[in-house]
Amino acid sequence: MELKLYRKKSPWILHYNAGSCNGCDIEILACLSPKYDVERFGMINTGNPKQSDILLITGPVTKRSRERLVEIYSQMPEPKVVICCGSCASTGGVFRDMYNIEGGVDQVIPVDVYVPGCACRPEQIIDGVVAALEILEKKTKAIEKPLRYANEVKDENDQINRRTMPGTIPTK
Repeated sequence: MELKLYRKKSPWILHYNAGSCNGCDIEILACLSPKYDVERFGMINTGNPKQSDILLITGPVTKRSRERLVEIYSQMPEPKVVICCGSCASTGGVFRDMYNIEGGVDQVIPVDVYVPGCACRPEQIIDGVVAALEILEKKTKAIEKPLRYANEVKDENDQINRRTMPGTIPTK
């Protein structure tokens, strides 16, 4: 129970640039500046996908970045949340019909939160991360549901009676 509380209060964010013009990247760096200071909320920008909770993607998916994006996504532990930051990451943006663009991020991996704009403001990015935290909490609850035995017995408070569960040694 305590781990869920800490996970919600200190999300680790992995930022990946899939091929943007760096407009959204500058706004993400502005979120780390003292004016907005997202680190006061416990958010940490990390560089390791194996320790990240949230994947923040900027830019359209190019043919070169597609394979790396899928690899980073698969290395992240469950539960994980994906945020598309900017119109390029959402739909391909102004680069949509170019020869080397695959499209938006949702063409490659599932996306949970879309942050609109070109380039999106730091306030919008913070709102997107807050929305992602709510989704992360729901996914965490879904994963942490205990496995139920077929023949378990519950008492009046809907609690599992572990003394009468299958596979337990009866007491005298």
